[in-house]
Formats: sequence, structure tokens, C-alpha cells
Amino acid sequence: MKNWVKIVLWSLFGILIILIGIKIQFDLNAQILPEPNIVIHLEDENAFITETELLDQLKLNHFIFEGQKIDEIDTEAMEQFIGAISHVKSVDVFQQVNGEWQVDVFIRKPIARIFNTHGETFYLDAEGNTMTTTASHTARTLLFTGEIHDRSNSISTTEIINNDSLISIRKLDDIYRISAYVCNDPLFHSLVGQMHLEKNGDFILVPVVGDQKIIFGTAHSTQDVESKFEKLKIFYTEAIAYEGWTKYAEINLKYEGQIVCKKKNLNE
Repeated sequence: MKNWVKIVLWSLFGILIILIGIKIQFDLNAQILPEPNIVIHLEDENAFITETELLDQLKLNHFIFEGQKIDEIDTEAMEQFIGAISHVKSVDVFQQVNGEWQVDVFIRKPIARIFNTHGETFYLDAEGNTMTTTASHTARTLLFTGEIHDRSNSISTTEIINNDSLISIRKLDDIYRISAYVCNDPLFHSLVGQMHLEKNGDFILVPVVGDQKIIFGTAHSTQDVESKFEKLKIFYTEAIAYEGWTKYAEINLKYEGQIVCKKKNLNE
């Protein structure tokens, strides 16, 4: 008899908990929601979209509206909308215990800006994906100009690298290797401003300091890029340090294991 009473009491207690939970959820669903707490996460100083701008876009596309209730939030659709923005790396929309909600947005890190032969300009991010430009935000990155035929809707550099038929006709993978190195090297990050791709496939490095023509050549592998920059670093620390920036007209890094330099003709 006592066991039967305990079972009934525990059952009633369980039903009470369920009813309380239903009541709480009903109250939350009926509650008018405040605007979401939007947090933009950056890897550097380049914010391609602000909290205010994203909030305006969500309102414009009716993901957020006046008098909105919890059961009227479509988090999946909102995540798909925000995730489709080319500057966004990932997004998480979630409801907090107190009924408020939050939107966490992680922004891609641009490492190169490309000006192609089609009159387009776009960014390449740290993972090799293309990003569109915006009228209100710019990023301080390495610039690439010249005979670049890749377009803003190109596939990622990973897909190019893994496809032998694309390596010979695409340049985004070469641009990615150069940019990734420069972005992570303090010396060249401050010294290299632009790379120009010539018709013969050579990249020409345009330094921030000095007027030398620096022939970088190709960038078909990470090892190739690292080797050429290491040679240039040795030249900067050992030759330029003693002879100055104005003595050389051309620095050629194309040849394996050596640097070929041409001095300026001081009589001209």
C-alpha cells in the first residue's frame, strides 16, 4: 500500500513539473521579444559588417519585426541568410534561458585584394575563399593586379590546388600562397604593398620602400614561395642594410638558390 502511494505521489509530482514547464514555455511564447544581441567576432580590425548594419538587414528581410514572439523566430532561415553573406565565416543564432536571444557572427579575415582583367575587384580570405567588396568598408591587404582572369565567383583555392586541370589556368592558388606568407611575416607585411602578374606568368613585387623592380616569378608551391621570400629577406638584411635602397634597379628571385641583381646606372 505504501509503495502504491509513493508511485502516485511521484507521478503527480512529475505531472506538476510538466505542467509548470508548459506554463513557462507558454508565457515565453507570448512574450514580446527585445531586439537580439548581435556580436560581430573579428580576427583583425577589418569589420565588413557592423552590428547595426546586420540588424538593419535582418529587419529589412523580415527576420526581425515589431511585436515579434519567440515562436515566430526562424533561427535556421536566419542562419542561412547571414551565412550567405560572403564576409561571414560562420553564424550561430540561439535563444537564452531568460527569453532573450543572441546572434554570434564570425567574420572572414581578408589577406588579398584582387583587381582582375574583367574590371572586378574582390578579396581572398585566409582560407582561400573569395569575398565581395563593400562601399562602406575596406581592408588593408596585399593588392594583386595584372593578368588575373579569375573572377569573384571563382571556386576556392583548395579546389584549384586539388584539380590538376585548373592549376595551369587559375592564379588564385598562387595569389593565396603569396598572401598567406606576407600576412604572417611581420617584415614583408610592412614592406610589400602590391604584386603585379605579367603575361609571362611572373609576379612582380612592388615594395612600399624603394623603387626596385623585384621579379618574384611563379608561386606554384608553398616551398617555392617560402624559398623566394627567404632569399629576399637575406638580401634586405645583408645587402640593402649596407648599400641602401637606391643602389639597385632590379632584384630577380626566379632562379633557384640565387638572387640576380642589377644596379642602377648612376650616369643616366
